[in-house]
Amino acid sequence: MTQRLWSAAGQGADLLIRGARVVDPQTGVDDQRDVLIADGRVAKVARKIAAAKGIRVVDGGERIVLPGFVDLHAHFRVPGREDEEDLETASAAAAAGGYVAAFGMANTDPVVDTASVLRSLAERAAAQATIPLGFWASVTRKLAGEQLSEMWELADAGAVGFSDDGRPLPTALLARRALQYAKVSGRPVAVHGQDDSLTADGVMHEGAVSARLGLAGMPAIAESLDVARAVEIAVYEGARLHVCHVSTPETLDHIRRGRGAGAALTCEVTPHHLTLTDETVTSLDPNFKMNPPLRPESYRRALVEGLADGTIDCVATDHAPHARHEKEVPFEAAAFGTIGLETAFAVVHDVCVLGGDLSLAIVAERMSQAPARIAGVEVPAIRAGALANLCLVDPQRTWTVDRATLQSRSDNSAWYGRTLTGKVVLTVAAGRLAWEDLG
Repeated sequence: MTQRLWSAAGQGADLLIRGARVVDPQTGVDDQRDVLIADGRVAKVARKIAAAKGIRVVDGGERIVLPGFVDLHAHFRVPGREDEEDLETASAAAAAGGYVAAFGMANTDPVVDTASVLRSLAERAAAQATIPLGFWASVTRKLAGEQLSEMWELADAGAVGFSDDGRPLPTALLARRALQYAKVSGRPVAVHGQDDSLTADGVMHEGAVSARLGLAGMPAIAESLDVARAVEIAVYEGARLHVCHVSTPETLDHIRRGRGAGAALTCEVTPHHLTLTDETVTSLDPNFKMNPPLRPESYRRALVEGLADGTIDCVATDHAPHARHEKEVPFEAAAFGTIGLETAFAVVHDVCVLGGDLSLAIVAERMSQAPARIAGVEVPAIRAGALANLCLVDPQRTWTVDRATLQSRSDNSAWYGRTLTGKVVLTVAAGRLAWEDLG
């Protein structure tokens, strides 16, 4: 298999996590266990493990060991906007959030539309990244929506798939050709579902709140209509399609119908669409400006239910760093997006798990193992012999999201000032200790 992840070299971890609750849907374990890691691999998982002389012991206490998270959809801003983020800060942020792998989108400068650009990114990740990073390549050259990129060469160089994320594929013909060519490469095409002719100058969800605020709206059908077209083409071509950041119940209906027709469809949802609504936009805080926009509560509920029942395969952050001058402007003029790598687990845990809508096992599967399978990389598992890709979380620890303590270079977070319950306190990624905040 072509390599799809790269990170800096480091010494394999040696430590014993004692007496934590281990939750691993892959192995079916949900019980108190000791976990021994030796030279970067899980050596043993058992009720009681004697600590060898000199090995570091971490007290599990009320903490929980989970398979490390995998983010299918992030923006590293490399190359071209290293003032917003770079591979070192992005991977540090990811490690702090419990991630053991993350994949960056191709809308960079230059665009990741050639094998040479992708190989350059791989070399930089191999020198700078705290955790393994991978990369999407663009569907079209320069994201122009006209000529397809060299998909075979990009796949051979290690692209996880193809996406013009941030820009929808403008025609059915182009979408069909992209799916045909990607099919040969064995990689998925990931689409940003949006009909630009319907969104115009929209800045938030079109509905009662936008009318009350006097802001131009983005109708929900702009997403669902575009996704419906992509799904129909994927069914017709028998090709792999991944739908980015779903945000409407109608989108989920199209995905269900496509799967019923035999299509290889996967999709993702973001933490902000799972936990926030368009009512938050009444503050006119530009950190709540998203694309797709935050939707009403009924939509949010449908997304949570879709994640619970498996219609939605995974949680992806859509981590979108921006310079302050791009966000510290009136809402209408601000850039879309929020950072999210460091807060994703805490947000989902605080709102959805403690709120009783999702089990911890479902969250672990949707944030870790499902996205790893979609990406075609090693699936994190807490079992003897596996490469250590895990995180230790404290489900009772409360913390306030603070600009001064997050690892990302940018600070455009939708959760600043919010107190969350649940925190990642240790991450072992690709066998190496990548993050520690045991308190």
